[in-house]
Amino acid sequence: MSSGVSTVVYPVKDLSQAKAIYGRLWAAEPTMDEPYYVGYRVGDLDLGLDPNGHAKGMTGPVTYFEVDDIAERLRQLQEAGATTREDVTDVGGGKLVATVTDADGNVIGLTQAP
Repeated sequence: MSSGVSTVVYPVKDLSQAKAIYGRLWAAEPTMDEPYYVGYRVGDLDLGLDPNGHAKGMTGPVTYFEVDDIAERLRQLQEAGATTREDVTDVGGGKLVATVTDADGNVIGLTQAP
């Protein structure tokens, strides 16, 4: 089961500048502020800035869908023709993420709460 979009991550090159711009846009202070990731909670969404995103091949924001069983959903997407871009990874605190691309190269993110 999927509970919908839960997270959107933006690749950024200048984290300080990005924090200034997105902090204003979202009218929020970071809930997580680390050199490797800055996260915000805006309404029901987690919004993040990833200063390593471009190095990981991100060319734009990636939308992550919350799922109950990330390994099973990843398998289902692969079976349907999606290509794994990033296998299931624990990004801290037991939160799991993975990404795939569809036939058109669009990136789809999956996340599973701890």
